[in-house]
Amino acid sequence: MYKNTLEKQILNQPKEIIFCKKCVTSNQRPRVIFDSESICSGCRNSEFYKNNIDWNQREEELCKLLDQHRSLDGSWDVVVPSSGGKDSAFVAHQLKYKYGMNPLTVTWSPLIYTNIGFKNFQSLRDSGFSNILSSPNGKLHRELARLSFEEFGDAFHVFVLGQVSFAFHIAIKFNIRLVMFGENGEAEYVGNPEAVNKPYIPSEDFTKLYFKGSTLDELVEYGLKNKRYFSKDIKKSDLDFYKPPSPKDLKNANINGKYFFGYFKKWSPQENFFYAAEHTGFKPNTERTEGTYSKYASIDDKLDGMHYYMKYIKFGFGRTTDDASQEVRDGRITREEAILLVKRYDGEFPEKYFQDFLDYLGISNVNFWENVDKWRPPHLWRKVSNTWKLKKTIFE
Repeated sequence: MYKNTLEKQILNQPKEIIFCKKCVTSNQRPRVIFDSESICSGCRNSEFYKNNIDWNQREEELCKLLDQHRSLDGSWDVVVPSSGGKDSAFVAHQLKYKYGMNPLTVTWSPLIYTNIGFKNFQSLRDSGFSNILSSPNGKLHRELARLSFEEFGDAFHVFVLGQVSFAFHIAIKFNIRLVMFGENGEAEYVGNPEAVNKPYIPSEDFTKLYFKGSTLDELVEYGLKNKRYFSKDIKKSDLDFYKPPSPKDLKNANINGKYFFGYFKKWSPQENFFYAAEHTGFKPNTERTEGTYSKYASIDDKLDGMHYYMKYIKFGFGRTTDDASQEVRDGRITREEAILLVKRYDGEFPEKYFQDFLDYLGISNVNFWENVDKWRPPHLWRKVSNTWKLKKTIFE
């Protein structure tokens, strides 16, 4: 069982497992709230917030915001973090070709690009966008990924750190005062209701909402003290892009925080896919993504599947639960259909790139499973005939 407290989300899990009566989300999801009728905050957000917004008024708000930042001399006026995936492609293309902005797309490199991911990255660039691609110190990146796997239960954490933070460093560097992300995960995937009806999230909230409750400095300090493989000659410059600029630096640059296009435009991953396919040449995978039933979401990184698998280990739900719950809220499938999808695909082991994962972190198969098993909360898991089973599922 995990012993350190760097991963603060897992410490707050309720011991009684409850599933939403409208979708398939469980109360084990960090920051989710269930009401007295056992309905999750994601469904309530959709019912009372998302589906009752005056989206014409929100678009007017967007236009006013963009007019405040629009350049008059052809210089870049908005930073769009973008992997080339369907969602960021939708945001970048809309900002440039519908709203007349001049976006600079920035990319925090995946740990290991998939072939389709790199092709989509190139397709977005070639559809009319300048791009800055950051590839961090490879040796340190691998060590941080292994450290994050061992102490957060998530090697992918190092991508999240840079994906959130890098864009703001570039914005300050080029004197761009607006950074526009895609969806607000707190609103779309069930999170803190206090962060739902907001156009942006200030940097003061990043650690709690995105970084599992601990800063990069805390993670690095732990690695230096406790891990023999962790570099002792780390330079400040190697770590800068993993950390957001200080609130003071952002304030001096007149940057409010992390804006969300999904606050201004009704967010639909499937519609984003159709749009990106038509306008930026986005291509889905030729096969279903392990752990879910779709072919077009989060297909950039070979190690992405392990991120969702470890979420399944730590919280008892995986990628299918996320995808199916959102489609239930959007009215695309029924709860009964979602339950069948969860039963079939949730928690599927990401076998395709498993050896790549082991090689990237420099660990053995035995070491991998030792680390996996220490992250299984005892109120979620039990061992039956030497096989781990969830104690409670939505389909049993």
